[in-house]
Amino acid sequence: MTINYDNLNSIQIDVFKELGNIGAGNAVTALSKMLNKKVNMEVPKVRILEFKEVAEILGGAEIPVAGIYFRVQGDISGNIMFLIPTDSSRILLDMLMGPYRDGNEFGEMDKSALEEIGNILAGSYISSLSTLTDMKIKISVPALAIDMVGAVLSVPIIQFGQMGDSVMLIETQFFQGDTQVKGYFLLIPDVDSFTKLLEKLGVA
Repeated sequence: MTINYDNLNSIQIDVFKELGNIGAGNAVTALSKMLNKKVNMEVPKVRILEFKEVAEILGGAEIPVAGIYFRVQGDISGNIMFLIPTDSSRILLDMLMGPYRDGNEFGEMDKSALEEIGNILAGSYISSLSTLTDMKIKISVPALAIDMVGAVLSVPIIQFGQMGDSVMLIETQFFQGDTQVKGYFLLIPDVDSFTKLLEKLGVA
């Protein structure tokens, strides 16, 4: 039987959710260092849900987002996607670039900064996963798309469809002072990597 998010048992789901919690904590710590500001986080909402539900959770297929995509390679392989609604993207960029940023359009410097933010956040997730499983894992260079969430998800959904209908979504809310930022992580291991992960986590 092919193992994927569609057929995990409750213990395995809890372990994946805990992975999501630990990864989110590490990501916020990394973001805090990057911004050189204290960043707090609400307890992440980690859900296993059908891929088609992802757009609904973000507010509908027409909500504009920045999507940052990574390929995971090493002892396991798969895909990571980090989705940030564009209003949260602008807030993050303002935090990072301060008065050097101007206007609502995303210029080349903005896009480069978003890729770097995604790189640091995804890297910290993968680092925590690597530490917990004692596996060598790395991520590819980021690929950024700024568009409606339905369009951003349309390309990976074809690829992810081979892994089953379900995905793990980690919804994270960061706070820096009174400012709130939302981000969403999708983690999709390749089919053969699911079994390896579960074995390393002791719940295969």
